[in-house]
Parts: sequence; structure tokens; C-alpha cells
Amino acid sequence: MEIVEKKLEERQVAYITYKGSYEEVPVLMGEIVGFIMAKGLQIMGPPYGVYFNSPHEVPVEELIYEIAMPFAGEATGKGRVSIKTTPEQLVLSAVYKGPYSGCGDVIGALAEHAYKNGYEIVGPPVETYISDPNETPESELITEMCFPVKKK
Repeated sequence: MEIVEKKLEERQVAYITYKGSYEEVPVLMGEIVGFIMAKGLQIMGPPYGVYFNSPHEVPVEELIYEIAMPFAGEATGKGRVSIKTTPEQLVLSAVYKGPYSGCGDVIGALAEHAYKNGYEIVGPPVETYISDPNETPESELITEMCFPVKKK
């Protein structure tokens, strides 16, 4: 697995912050895509999730995460969908191929790499979903994992 340092550009996103099971991720993504389409906005990249805690730390019903999708155009939030601009960020990134259940191992490897190479992790992990799970076999899914970092 290759770990690289890169910058994520500033981007405008539609997002939903959610508390509960990860099983709701597809529903939340669908809601965000529906919002973007209904507003006539242009999708500017794949959806991603920001995970504020872990199923290893809290019960499933206490998981807190955000599902987001970058877009271009003017919009204000509606219902559960909010709008924000995320700042440019320095990240450590790794691309993983396989089922989502293996993403945790990659996050661990990123954290270890940060620790051993003079980085401070300054935010929660981000998973960008490159492949569509409705069209891609689980073993072929491509996910990019990132940690926001700064050099020590």
C-alpha cells in the first residue's frame, strides 16, 4: 500500500451529519444526491465520509459521521442537508481496493505512518468512495482513505 502526502483543495459540499449505524450511509448519500439534482447543481467529485468515532470505541447507535458530496453552484441547505466550504487540507492518503470492512486496517496504517514520519494528525479520517457499490463487486471497490495532518 502506497501512502502519499497531498493537498485536498477547498471545496463546497452538501452534507448530512448523522448519529447511528453505518448501514444508513447509502440512504444519506441518496438524500444528498437527490438534493443536488433537485437544485440543478453540478456534482464535482465522489461522495465521502468523515468519521468522528469508531465502532471499536462506541456502540453502533452512538457512531457519529458526516456524509458529503462536492458540488458547484449556489445553494442553501434544506432539511437534513447542509452546505459548507471545506478548507484546503494537507493529508496523508492511501487508496484501498476491497470491501469496506477492510478500511479500518488502512486507517491504522495511515496513523502509524503519520506517527513514524513526523506528522501530527489534526482531524478525523476521511473515506472517499471512488467506486459505486451498486455497480462494483465488493472485492473491487476502490476507496481513498485520508487523515488531515500537519508536519511536526
